[in-house]
Amino acid sequence: MFHVPKSGRLKEHPLFGSPDGANYGAFELESPVPGWRLYLICSDGLDVDELGGWEHVSVHTARYDGRQMRTPSWDEMAFVKSLCWDDEDVVIQLHPRRSEYKNQHPHVLHLWRPIGVDIPTPPRILV
Repeated sequence: MFHVPKSGRLKEHPLFGSPDGANYGAFELESPVPGWRLYLICSDGLDVDELGGWEHVSVHTARYDGRQMRTPSWDEMAFVKSLCWDDEDVVIQLHPRRSEYKNQHPHVLHLWRPIGVDIPTPPRILV
């Protein structure tokens, strides 16, 4: 089940601000990597028609002073997955067709889960 973080909501974000209790919005959180912050845009797939029934979280990282950014690490993405979905939920990072890229930020990764669809997974021995 999709859920947003319990803290760090950016209510005044110019594009993605949201009220307490909303299952979408912008969030700023401490990264599990010391000295870094995580910035999330979360959607339950119901608040934006363009998402077409997909839960979605975008993630980027920055130093506390905001002067240095980098792409999130595996540990950070796993941390975000555990914040926004239950342990037994399967979510994916997609590598879409090059013609479908819409890169608006050079250091953002995305997690996705279709609503009401079981994502197939490889045999357990391969994971």
